[in-house]
Amino acid sequence: MSSATAYIFVWVLLWALLLVVGAYAYLRGGQPERAGAIIVCAVTVGSAIGDVAMPDNAFLIARLIAEGVAALGFLFVAIRFGSLWIGGVMLLQACQFSLHAIYFVTERSHDTPYVIVNNLNFFGILACLTAGTLAASRRRRRAAAAGVLAPTEVV
Repeated sequence: MSSATAYIFVWVLLWALLLVVGAYAYLRGGQPERAGAIIVCAVTVGSAIGDVAMPDNAFLIARLIAEGVAALGFLFVAIRFGSLWIGGVMLLQACQFSLHAIYFVTERSHDTPYVIVNNLNFFGILACLTAGTLAASRRRRRAAAAGVLAPTEVV
């Protein structure tokens, strides 16, 4: 398998994983998981559109801003709901922002280490979102099995 084929395979796999995890979190999770799914999907789709539609320099600045906005969005979710999974996402999002900032400031081209760290980081964010959704779904099922109404989330 050539490196170009491997890159495309990983790219397709991560997009499929994003769609599955985003739909799962939105449909089965609570409010924090839904908000997390919306943030991750919006930043990822926006980044893909910007990559095609914007010149390289403008895109790099826009992606850095988008990663910062995503970090702020996750910070608001963390402050509002205080879920454990969001702590992992916050750390991974900080790494993601730092990765983009380092490559932007040093004007390095996106080489293999960048691609590997970026993809592993994104996978970690999706894994944390999935874990949070599983926990929320499990809590809801346990409350329903016990005949207790699940605590409603404060709006």
